[in-house]
Amino acid sequence: MQALRWHGRGDVRLEEVPEPAAPEPGQAVVEVAYSGICGTDLHEYRHGPNLIRTGPHPLTGHTPPVTLGHEFSGRVVALGSPVPGVDVGTRVAVDPCLRCGSCRWCRHGEYHICAKGGSVGLASDGAFAPLVTVPAEGLVPIPDGVSDELAALAEPLAVGLHAVRRGAVQPGDNVLLLGAGPIGVAALMALKLAGAAGIYVSEPAPERAKRAAEMGATEVFDPAETDVRREVFLRTGRVGPDVVVEATGLPEQVELAVTAVRRGGRAVLAGISGGAASLPLTQLVPFERTVLGTLGYNFDIPRVLELIATARLDPSPLLTGVYPLRRGLEAFDELGSRHHLKILLAPEER
Repeated sequence: MQALRWHGRGDVRLEEVPEPAAPEPGQAVVEVAYSGICGTDLHEYRHGPNLIRTGPHPLTGHTPPVTLGHEFSGRVVALGSPVPGVDVGTRVAVDPCLRCGSCRWCRHGEYHICAKGGSVGLASDGAFAPLVTVPAEGLVPIPDGVSDELAALAEPLAVGLHAVRRGAVQPGDNVLLLGAGPIGVAALMALKLAGAAGIYVSEPAPERAKRAAEMGATEVFDPAETDVRREVFLRTGRVGPDVVVEATGLPEQVELAVTAVRRGGRAVLAGISGGAASLPLTQLVPFERTVLGTLGYNFDIPRVLELIATARLDPSPLLTGVYPLRRGLEAFDELGSRHHLKILLAPEER
């Protein structure tokens, strides 16, 4: 079968690989329907290795090359052992978090920050292929009425939902969202579900800014033309936003998140980059501002699927393109432009 594999920075190849072996107990083989290209995949392609280890991963032992792809939906074609609620033929989305199951964090249900953790598609072969082997504990049945395409968006939507949950956003809160890329848009959807009264978005790319406005942002600012901190301060009655969600990872935006949030407010950092941000204590301690990191999701993918199934969440605005797997590298280049939010790859071998 053909798979899109990462060999190194700037070196992703579509090549022939063997089909997965029969799954071991606790594993499943999934026939991939759709798999989304994540910003993480793009960063590994352009600037890696970042999350991909060049040596053996401590949990999986896997070394590059590695098949990318950790946002996906499909159908179970083999089970290594029985799984409650899942049979061969069940349509599933997959929580790709790999976990040891025995560290302090796994034992307390915080598997997403496992001490040895990794992800399918980074620490083991992923879903940019027709078939993928995954831990059975990550299988999430797709409710009837939710398409495979929308189910493949559950993972990035879960990232946004988890960030908003980390920020403890309450009905009536005012929120500043920095960045309207895929995670920013996912957070925007989650903020609306949480009942945020004012959702102010900072986004320089015109296409993304327009999309955020169409999706219900209260107001969208171009940070190249506007003092975002000042404008949101004025629009919230000279108080400032209750929560700021930072979804770019840019150091200057991290600093803005901390200085823009109101006294006693919460700055939630969802973006990741290799940069170093400067956070002066005079902007934290005297104002009792809280800074929170947020990573991935923690039992959030089933929540997202139920929200889609009950029509409380429509993720379709997030989907801006579908490409066959054989055009995966072209899709990577397209995603580098800010015209797209989420591109799905579809294997042609079924």
